[in-house]
Amino acid sequence: MGKLEKRDATIANLLKVAPWASIIIASLPGPIFFLFLFLLSSATDSAAFYLLLTGFSLALGFSIGVVVAVFFLIYRRRWLSRLRDRLASDGITASEVVWFRPELTSAERGALDEIKRSNPLLADAYMETLASRLTASRIISRTKREILQVERRLNRARSIGTGETANLQQDLTADREKLDQLRQHANQHLAKAKARLQEIEATASRKLNDEETDLMMQRLGASQDQLPLVLEMAQLERQSLKEAQSLNGTLEPSHD
Repeated sequence: MGKLEKRDATIANLLKVAPWASIIIASLPGPIFFLFLFLLSSATDSAAFYLLLTGFSLALGFSIGVVVAVFFLIYRRRWLSRLRDRLASDGITASEVVWFRPELTSAERGALDEIKRSNPLLADAYMETLASRLTASRIISRTKREILQVERRLNRARSIGTGETANLQQDLTADREKLDQLRQHANQHLAKAKARLQEIEATASRKLNDEETDLMMQRLGASQDQLPLVLEMAQLERQSLKEAQSLNGTLEPSHD
């Protein structure tokens, strides 16, 4: 029921390309045709007329293409929304998180991309936790809407003020209590998922910082173990100068 099918991915790719393809398809055929006639025309009046039609058809085609592109963009947004609702109907899995990126916060999207680059194993755990967070958030949002509907029905039943609605009021009250319990459980799962996300982010950041620190310390140790080339050359030069001076002092004749 809520599984992703191959045709869903195909449709998503087509809808992603369709807006830009529609602009090109609508804009180019007319100008190309009239430009071809312009190149074939020998008379000046005909050439000017075809050149004018080339510009007019380009502007008209581009305008039509933009309208069609906007239609595809709106349709794509609604289609993706329906797809996400279908995928979430039986719970969101880690592999389906990519379809729910619009529902992630900017911090979650940034953390997910960073963890994918630095640690793929942690990225899998992070996506699993994101799936739990998204599922819990959707349950909470859905229960809030249903509680409002039950409240409206309960208020209408109370406004009637007859004994015939007593059973209905009891049923609606029981429905509201069940929805409240469901929302409380979802809030608990949401809190756990958010805490786990922060834990994974901290673990990934700590591992990345440790690796960077180790690399920096290795470079620092290597630079301290070996003198820079310039300093080493200066020491050799001073040592050679001292040896030359000592040799000259030994060879100088004595003046008695």
